[in-house]
Amino acid sequence: MKSEEFATARMMKHTLLFLFTLLPLSIGAQVTLSGSVQSDMLVPQADEKIGAEKTEDFQTNTYVDLMLQHQNFEAGVRMEYLQHPLPGFENDFKGWGVPHYYVKGKLDWAELTVGTFYEQFGSGFILRTYEERALGIDNSLRGGRLVVKPFSGLTIKALGGHQRRYWKWNKGFVSGADAEINVDEWVKGMQQHNTRLTLGFSWVNKYEDEDYIERLANDGRNITVYQVRQPKYVNAWDARANLSMGNVNILAEYARKGDDPSQANGYIYGKGDVAMLSASYSKKGLSLLLQAKRSENMSFKSRRSMLGISSAINHLPAFTQDQTYALAALYPYATQLADGEWAYQAEFGYQFKRKTALGGKYGMNLKVNFSYVRSIDRQFQDGLNITSLASSNMQLAGTKGYTSKFFKWGDQTYYQDLDIQLSRKFSKSFQLSLMYMNQRYNKTVIEGHGGMIHSNIFIADGKYQFSPKTTLRMEAQYLNTKDDQGDWLYGLAELSLVPHWMLTISDMWNCGETKTHYYQGLVTFNVGAHRIQAGYGRTRAGYNCSGGVCRWIPAQKGFTLSYNYNF
Repeated sequence: MKSEEFATARMMKHTLLFLFTLLPLSIGAQVTLSGSVQSDMLVPQADEKIGAEKTEDFQTNTYVDLMLQHQNFEAGVRMEYLQHPLPGFENDFKGWGVPHYYVKGKLDWAELTVGTFYEQFGSGFILRTYEERALGIDNSLRGGRLVVKPFSGLTIKALGGHQRRYWKWNKGFVSGADAEINVDEWVKGMQQHNTRLTLGFSWVNKYEDEDYIERLANDGRNITVYQVRQPKYVNAWDARANLSMGNVNILAEYARKGDDPSQANGYIYGKGDVAMLSASYSKKGLSLLLQAKRSENMSFKSRRSMLGISSAINHLPAFTQDQTYALAALYPYATQLADGEWAYQAEFGYQFKRKTALGGKYGMNLKVNFSYVRSIDRQFQDGLNITSLASSNMQLAGTKGYTSKFFKWGDQTYYQDLDIQLSRKFSKSFQLSLMYMNQRYNKTVIEGHGGMIHSNIFIADGKYQFSPKTTLRMEAQYLNTKDDQGDWLYGLAELSLVPHWMLTISDMWNCGETKTHYYQGLVTFNVGAHRIQAGYGRTRAGYNCSGGVCRWIPAQKGFTLSYNYNF
């Protein structure tokens, strides 16, 4: 057993002993024990048609969370077992142990956490640590966090720690502070006029040991070797204001990051920044959202040599919808942190009233969403033509990289979609939802190859309730494109038998180039706090995304079993 495994086993033993020592307190005291168990299992089968491989006889990702709570005290641990992980979680994910453990003490005006914890400042532009198991994300910090509320309307946070990277902790140290002021709590006139104003300011520092990389410069006659010195400290700050007046809400936020040469940005010394403006209006039956964001060189990692989602300190929202329908989610967008982007989103919602020509007897909902993401203007030195900073082959290392005009667009569209959704109840038993989506997806920018993909997607989702305990839901989807692998068809039928059973069958068929079926059959059983799901079928290789963060999942086929329990 490796030294790291010894340390993990020892840590797990001590943490569990600590919790079990506290368990007797729950008898006759106001102490509660809660937790959850989640286990996703696969018995894999090889399938040459879809590229699925059988590497092990049995694979599982299993998590057990325990939490003790008292009036002024909280403690928790999470055990993870990925010794035989699901496809896409091999390599660094493989292992087991207790990576999450903490103790928290609370007073009326202060809270102190020691151990591992998650935190977000503002919109997450300079700090967001969180867990998303489906994406393989857990970038928690191990250290300490103090939250104080010295008086009404003011919250101050201070933290520091090392960031988790799979089964290890990065050597770089992350520290920061955040202050948030609720101005309306100090001004009675604002409260009387239903006006809220929140101001926030954050600061984050990343420390890494001083390091050097070598850069080769070729002028056509000689090759010169340079050493690029990387800074020990990288600072970032964020300022924001959120104003709410009746039905209107406006959020403005700006963040800036110092020189931070890294693998993601080709080791350039240019500073990074992001600016966002979001406005929304809502009242009964009507809603409107308008958003714009410009980001540049905002990849911020606790380990500068990492690419992808590993070791990320911050997060930038994608300004695109997280699609739940299979074909609408076939080409999901991933935020371009290092290269930068202009991103826009507009959403309109309207409810047609009951007993009108369009609303019918029960009313009808309309939702229209438009998203557009474009490259920023970048003028590189010496006439270089570089698509991605991370793949610049060190041509820019040690330089400022490029110049850029703030309001000027670049020459590439990264992503665009228009969604129109209608939902109407035709009777007490039957409800129908229709959706049309027009999409442009720059596969070369997002995945590294494939060009621009234009598609039109049509979706019908109907639900019929036979009785209070029996409901049938069916989906029909069609994606039309002349690009990539061509057209797709998808069908789903889901029978719900309340309160215990759900039966689901589906098939996603590439009727274009490959003629491949990705079929699934699932049986779900719920009883009390337990949920068990068994199934068999194929899963297509592709990206799994949430909020603009994506992870590649390989093709798989076989028997699946999932178990969830909350107590």
